[in-house]
Amino acid sequence: MAEATTQRRAMPKGPMRGRGMPVPKGMIKKGTLKRVLQTAFKYYKWRLILVFACIIISAVGSLVSSLYMQKVVDNVITPALDTGWSSALQSTLISLVVMMIVVYTLVILATYTYTRIMAGVTQGLLYHMRTDMFKKMQTLPIKYFDTHAHGEIMSAYTNDTDAMRQLVGQSLPTVFSSSLTLIATISIMLTYSFYLSLVVFLCTFFMLFVVKKIGGKSAKYMVAQQTALAEEEGFIEEMMKGQKVVKVFTHEEKVKVDFDKHNENLFEAGSRAHIFGNILGPILSNIGNFTYVLLAIIGGALFAFGVKNVGFSTIFGGSSVLGLGVVVAFLGMSRNFAMTVNQMSQQISMVAMGMAGASRIFTLMDEEAEQDNGYVTLVHAKENEEGNLTESTKRTGVWAWKHFHKADGTTTYTRLRGDIVMDMVDFCYVPEKQVLTDVTLYAKPGQKIAFVGATGAGKTTITNLINRFYDIADGKIRYDGININKIKKSDLRRSLGIVLQDTNLFTGTVMENIRYGRLDATDEECIQSAKLANAHDFICRLPDGYNTMLTNNGANLSQGQRQLLSIARAEVADAPVMILDEATSSIDTRTEALVQDGMDKLMKGRTVFVIAHRLSTVRNANAIMVLDHGKIIERGTHDQLIAQKGVYYQLYTGAFELE
Repeated sequence: MAEATTQRRAMPKGPMRGRGMPVPKGMIKKGTLKRVLQTAFKYYKWRLILVFACIIISAVGSLVSSLYMQKVVDNVITPALDTGWSSALQSTLISLVVMMIVVYTLVILATYTYTRIMAGVTQGLLYHMRTDMFKKMQTLPIKYFDTHAHGEIMSAYTNDTDAMRQLVGQSLPTVFSSSLTLIATISIMLTYSFYLSLVVFLCTFFMLFVVKKIGGKSAKYMVAQQTALAEEEGFIEEMMKGQKVVKVFTHEEKVKVDFDKHNENLFEAGSRAHIFGNILGPILSNIGNFTYVLLAIIGGALFAFGVKNVGFSTIFGGSSVLGLGVVVAFLGMSRNFAMTVNQMSQQISMVAMGMAGASRIFTLMDEEAEQDNGYVTLVHAKENEEGNLTESTKRTGVWAWKHFHKADGTTTYTRLRGDIVMDMVDFCYVPEKQVLTDVTLYAKPGQKIAFVGATGAGKTTITNLINRFYDIADGKIRYDGININKIKKSDLRRSLGIVLQDTNLFTGTVMENIRYGRLDATDEECIQSAKLANAHDFICRLPDGYNTMLTNNGANLSQGQRQLLSIARAEVADAPVMILDEATSSIDTRTEALVQDGMDKLMKGRTVFVIAHRLSTVRNANAIMVLDHGKIIERGTHDQLIAQKGVYYQLYTGAFELE
């Protein structure tokens, strides 16, 4: 995707701002490579051991041609030139050729084996990584998704995993194979001749200097490219989600300008990464050619003048004469050496990009999971003859809090009634900004509590705290007399139903979306919930009724229809406490009457918290809380607050005084 994006644009006019793109610091976390290898060995230990064995065979086998050329020249060609051709030389040549065929066959089989295995290992590793990432994502708190662009999170599943695939499937095996080849080549060179090895090493130092300068820049910009790509995808995802708003306010040109900035960053990072990466290969190739020519000249001169050879072989009793076979072997090894260094250098940018992608993946994996120290659970219960509650394995319609007491080892059951108390609650999203201050309220079982106030007053924050999407800074929240910090979050949320202003429908049938409220609900229960929510009639008019497929968040339904499905979903959950967050603020009056009727049925017999901008919907509330800047400034019934002629009176009548 990165290449497609960069290739779409022409080169920018004028010079490419010689200073270059800013490169993110600390993008690659320390120990990333170690974690990648640990993860791979965790799932594919024996396969990877076999792969490494095959790579060793392949790497060593790549040097066979140079070694056999030395044997052929010294043991066959040179004697043939001196004494003539003989059957003994013919036998020697045949045996050398047969041995070479055997070795190359082993190399081919080893290369095929490890390539085939790595294809499966790589895809399997990505499967496990994506699975682990998704499992981890389900444990993250709401705060994480509130503070991270969804497009950037998606980039971890797509671009970063693809970069990691390149790292594990190609770059690391290539680097490992090349490293072994270099070590073996250097060992053989030093065995044959120190003089010719010195020539190769001097040229190698120059090659490494080039790799450090040019390859380092390529790696930096590959990392910058990954970051820019994630930012661009985050921007695209946001614009796609808000496409209607963009068109309503005719901001198409402004959005294009903003996109061009992101695309320009990606273009420059990608261009520079590929420029430095692409020029590195030809430079190293030409240095290798220069080394080849220099070795031929120096080796030929040493051979011609009969210079005494020095190498490990001569130290341990080998020939002290620099033979023609050694020179020929060195030429082959130098070419192989240069190609190996070039091959390794080409992987620098890919390794950097893969490491950056893996680092971003592990950053997500290392995010702190949502903490849950609760131990009070929600269970089905039944009442015995003495009026005591006991746990039941079947759905009884009665819920109870199962409270295990560590002090004496006893377990008590408290009937779930929906009695919620907030006592002197303080809360802030960030330490320097207080959102709620000394909020105190109570909701008795079956009561309807309404929150009203200006946008940002803290209404939705209160309901988020009841759900424990966030934890309070100070104070207490009690549910049926139990501190909610003691209740397991999953059980706490199971006891709460919620209907939001922005309805989220998932890809699937209407029936499946209603059943999302309780996965074990039968079709009959879902249909009954739809009837109570006044959704049954419009569902029956859909092309396939309850089997109609919904896509793109139910885009083929109206806002009111989506809201009715949301109410049906909450109804089938049958939670004793309901939270209705501005559920009727964006629908027409007629549909509002249907939604309101459905909500009235939904609220019957339940403790309900209502957030509403249309104050007509909360007139029948048992208590109305007026919030301003995170504080409850008025409370009472509708009639009481109207009689006070305070803030609620002004909100209800629209009698705002001009300042």
